Amino acid sequence: MTRTLIVTNDFPPRQGGIETFVRELADRFPPDKVVVFTSTADAGIPTPADPFPYPVIRHPARTLLPTPRATAHAAAVARQYGCEQVWFGAAAPLGLMASRLRATTDIRNAVATTHGHEVWWARTPGARGLLRRIGTQVDVVTWLGESTRRPIEAALAPGTRTARLVPGVDTTVFRPGLDGGPVRARYGLGRRPVILCVARLVPRKGQDTLIRALPWIHRAAPDAMLLLVGDGPYASELRRIAVAEGVSDSVVIAGGHPQHTLPSFYAAGDAFAMPCRTRRRGLEVEGLGIVSLEAAASGLPVVTGDSGGAPDTVRDGETGYVIDGRSVAATADRLTRLLRNPELAHDMGAKGRHRIRTEWTWDHSYTALTRLFRSEGAAG
Repeated sequence: MTRTLIVTNDFPPRQGGIETFVRELADRFPPDKVVVFTSTADAGIPTPADPFPYPVIRHPARTLLPTPRATAHAAAVARQYGCEQVWFGAAAPLGLMASRLRATTDIRNAVATTHGHEVWWARTPGARGLLRRIGTQVDVVTWLGESTRRPIEAALAPGTRTARLVPGVDTTVFRPGLDGGPVRARYGLGRRPVILCVARLVPRKGQDTLIRALPWIHRAAPDAMLLLVGDGPYASELRRIAVAEGVSDSVVIAGGHPQHTLPSFYAAGDAFAMPCRTRRRGLEVEGLGIVSLEAAASGLPVVTGDSGGAPDTVRDGETGYVIDGRSVAATADRLTRLLRNPELAHDMGAKGRHRIRTEWTWDHSYTALTRLFRSEGAAG
């Protein structure tokens, strides 16, 4: 097996869906067959000695861009470790390094993975041309689902090879039966029904819809609580909305937490909800939503918005509900159903976990990625 260089901005200690995606696949390579080239952590995020069994090389910039300096650094890393293939954990913009890496190193195979933000690139003049260039420089561009495949393929040059590459979940880590008591005690939740949302605090994720739905939910479940886990620039606005809606005592903004602590948060919830919505006239969409998969693996029913690939994480009416993420009424209705009917919630959660165990595993994703480096697996 040849050594793989992973080039990414999205890697721990940063938190998020793409960070989880890249880390989980990197962990599945033999430690001597992978090296990660990434950026320095954001200011305020502690960066302890990297606890990884494989090399993690951090470029001094906090945002890794395909500049001549960063590309030269990536090439030096590739030469130092004898890398012969590269995976761009997020295609745009770092995939623009591919041509230079091929010319100055032994790298011969390149895969670039798209998520949700590349849809903006695909639909925006200028950025669309850059995405097309990335497609011409790599062997294969991957997509998460049909909703993202269509706009991304439309932006690529004819003949560009594409393939599906999706995240997974470790169902031995995210599972029912864990103790959510410490989380409930820490945030004063007691035995009250808890609606959980784990997501970056940005408008697309729909936490504001959840807060606005709480007064409606309280008509049927007066003691229901909303637990928001995540950091982001929308936090102060969410607090303002909670005060305006008169539900500030029922909303807990717990901040961001490391990935390894998240199972205990899922264990503290009764239902999971992320009513994400497409914004900016289709330029900003949800790529998928790993957190919805984690919640399902943990045995929770999932309510998700109909943005981008998010509906792929739920079988509507079977493992949860897909809703219009802008609709307060629809959000309140589905969550009220789940909180008022624990048997329904449990049944949906059990079906969701079964689906994750059979369809969404990291080992399957790793196998799919390694196959993409072979010519017979590159065509979509």
